[in-house]
Amino acid sequence: MKIDEIENGIVFDHITAGKGMSVYNALRLDKLDCQVAIIQNAKSEKMIAKDIIKINALIDINLDVLCYIDKNITVNIIKNGVSVEKKSLSLPKTMTNVIRCSNPRCICNNEDIDHVFTLVDEKGTYRCLYCETKAK
Repeated sequence: MKIDEIENGIVFDHITAGKGMSVYNALRLDKLDCQVAIIQNAKSEKMIAKDIIKINALIDINLDVLCYIDKNITVNIIKNGVSVEKKSLSLPKTMTNVIRCSNPRCICNNEDIDHVFTLVDEKGTYRCLYCETKAK
C-alpha cells in the first residue's frame, strides 16, 4: 500500500493501534475539506503496531484532546514536504470542554458553564472541577 507524502499538513504518529478512529472522530476530521488518510496497524519497531493519521492541510488541533485519547501520539508539522516541527504530548493540568461530566446533577450539565476537568495523578485520571466525578 502506498500513501503519498503530504506537501503541507500534519501527521499524527505513534497512535496506539486501534485508537486512530477515536482520534479521527474526536477531532471531527470528517468535517475537513482536505484529504485525510488513516493507516491502521502499521508496522512499528517501537510499538509492534501503530495507527497513523495524515492530514493534507495545516489546521488548528486541540492537543489536549489528542493527549487525553493517547499521550504517546507525536504530532509532526509538514511544510514544503519537510517535517519542520515535532511535538510530543504531555497531560495538561486542566482540560476545558474536552470531556463532558457524566454526573447529571453536576452544575456544568445544568447551566451554561464550561466542563472543566483537572488532572489528579500521573496515570491520566481526570476529575470534574465542580463535583469531582471521575472522567470515563
